[in-house]
Amino acid sequence: MKRKKSRLVIFGVTVLAVLAMVGIFAKDVADNMTLGLDLQGGFEIVYEVAPLVEGGTLPDVSAVVASIRKRIDIIGVNEPDIIVEGDNRIRIQLAGITNQDEARKLISTTANLTFRDVNDKLLADATILEEGGASLAYENGVVVVSLKIKDKTKFKEITLAVSKMTDNTMVTWLDFNPATDKYATEKDKAEPKFISAASVESSISGDAVIKGSFTEIYARQLSNLINSGSLPVKMNELYSNEVSAEFGVDSFKTTALAGAIGVLAVAAFMIFMYALPGILSALMLILYVFIVIFLYNSIGGVYTLPGIAALVMGVGMTVDANILTFERIRDELYLGRSVKKSFIEGHNLSWVTIVDSQSTTFIAAVIMYIFGTGPVKGFSTMLMVTIIITILINVFFVKFVLGLLVSSGYLDDKKTWFKVKLKHIPDVTKGEEQRYFGPFAGFDFVKLAKPFIIGSLIILGLGFASATFNMATGKGAMNLGIDFASGTKITVNSDITLTEAQIIADFEALGLQNFNVQLSGTKMAYVTTTEALSRTKLDDIGETMLEKYGQEVNESVVTPLIGNELVKNAVLASLIAWILMLLFVSLRFEWDYGIATIVALLHDVFIVLSIFAIFRLDVTTELIAVILAIIGYSVDDTIVIFDRVRETLHNLNKPHYSKNDYKKVVNDALSGVVLRSLWNTTTTLIPMVFLLLMGSKAIFTFNFAMFIGLLAGAYSSVFIAAQLWLNIRYNRKPKKEITHKKTKKEELDELTIIGIND
Repeated sequence: MKRKKSRLVIFGVTVLAVLAMVGIFAKDVADNMTLGLDLQGGFEIVYEVAPLVEGGTLPDVSAVVASIRKRIDIIGVNEPDIIVEGDNRIRIQLAGITNQDEARKLISTTANLTFRDVNDKLLADATILEEGGASLAYENGVVVVSLKIKDKTKFKEITLAVSKMTDNTMVTWLDFNPATDKYATEKDKAEPKFISAASVESSISGDAVIKGSFTEIYARQLSNLINSGSLPVKMNELYSNEVSAEFGVDSFKTTALAGAIGVLAVAAFMIFMYALPGILSALMLILYVFIVIFLYNSIGGVYTLPGIAALVMGVGMTVDANILTFERIRDELYLGRSVKKSFIEGHNLSWVTIVDSQSTTFIAAVIMYIFGTGPVKGFSTMLMVTIIITILINVFFVKFVLGLLVSSGYLDDKKTWFKVKLKHIPDVTKGEEQRYFGPFAGFDFVKLAKPFIIGSLIILGLGFASATFNMATGKGAMNLGIDFASGTKITVNSDITLTEAQIIADFEALGLQNFNVQLSGTKMAYVTTTEALSRTKLDDIGETMLEKYGQEVNESVVTPLIGNELVKNAVLASLIAWILMLLFVSLRFEWDYGIATIVALLHDVFIVLSIFAIFRLDVTTELIAVILAIIGYSVDDTIVIFDRVRETLHNLNKPHYSKNDYKKVVNDALSGVVLRSLWNTTTTLIPMVFLLLMGSKAIFTFNFAMFIGLLAGAYSSVFIAAQLWLNIRYNRKPKKEITHKKTKKEELDELTIIGIND
């Protein structure tokens, strides 16, 4: 008795400890979240690195990164993300930056400072200066750049030589190009390329200043460039994405609120459906969110909009593991077993299925991480973290806490606390057999599959017809976003109501042609063009929109080179994911299970693509993340169903099977697991619905695609994968299954007597 009471005490202490830990440290964990540029503003740029001299060799990329990092340090950005891609590309992500134009110039300008005479002869470069010796200064109230000379002897020699020339002018250049730049050509221009041209009357043995028509901002920027040192390469911009700070903060608030409400809705659903286990599941969700955020912070993860969507979607997936276990416990109770025996068997039977199903989603996440960039990488990283935490929490926390209550004996006569009805539980001591097999017992799923398959064929047909029509009219089969088609996307944010006609007139006045305008609500508009606009044009657009509408624009530019590579990587990632799924399912089950799974996956992917073709939604890199996530989710659902099909086939134990036998296997298996599939889909869709209705408009298409994919994956597992397996299995040779002799343990389990051998 004391031992049982002690378990109740441990249960109470554990629950209070979890709540106390989350309550005490939640704020610290939240404060340590590093927000990505789409949540706090900033920009991302991909540069192609080329030698300074055509035909030259590239220096060590690490030296380039070091020089870039030194310049970023001058800007004052915390935790910049600088990623080397391949041999000649560098991706730079700066979140929370206030002056994006200044940062862009500081990063990409070669900043090779030289001193030359009027004949363009090189006299000295920046090595003549002290490190960090350039600074903003004033001379007689005029803004200048002060230079501390390190090699004063050499500087005295060159200034003496210039002072004796007929034209005693020393010209200061930044990034002088011998092929195109000449002092004689530039000197009479209103805005020459050189920084300054000063007369030298005599030798200078001390420090120097650079004079010109400098503003304070330009002089400070120039001194920062000189201090950061010259880049040993040329930087060609291939891709850029800018997000204003106001837009980022708004996106974070709306998406976080939608996610929080979605999590609470899932917790309420679990409590309603499962009573006591549902309450523990709700407690687990609190712990799950806390641990996931803590772990993601610990590995230096950066939160993006898709990453938060992955966190919220993970809520549905982790609850799925609970649903699997709770439904298995119910099944055992309906067999007339004790609470303790049902708890043990429920966990044992669900464990392998949970690991198998979560493994497939993990495979998809790994593929996303390897081939993805930017937000896709953030989504996949978060997805991997959620899967790991899901398995650990379900195994250790829920099992441990519920096990304490069960082993205490307190629940022995409280089977209704598992949301089962006593009238459905047989009394095995009186020889009663199982009499309740769930609400779908006797349901003919095989027969019902036909209208679902017809519905899918109609959607796929409409998608194909829409894609064909649009391709024939020159619009392209799919509405490829700039991620794939290359070009520029500008998000106009406004303090006042926008109209499509107004935005079109604004951009035509700025000289743009062949662009599309799409309104999102009343104060946001997306303007896209297949032209990769120049930095000058983008700055002009940004200034005009800010002046007229009161908010900064967000911009994204993709060059054709990057667009083509994204298409290639997307196709490759999908193919690799399908192959790995086929191998995994074939190894864990048999080849016919694998074929049926892949066909269901193809169905889910093409349903999503058909919806995008019909409604002409933008196809972006985020859609690839959605497709890969759906692949993992759909396989998750299919594996749970096939696990029950295999178990039912094993229990039927016949030497030969007719088609009706296989139909019975499928119908019996689905009747036992379809409720779990329905609840799992519901708990995953609940947070997605809140993200759709309340989340940031920036990821509406992402959330919508996920919503459609989840629906398609839910019914394809039941009405396509299972039905296809039935037909493959019946038509393959031989039609003889391996028979399994029932063990003595299984026979005794059916005759468990409460209070004697439970």
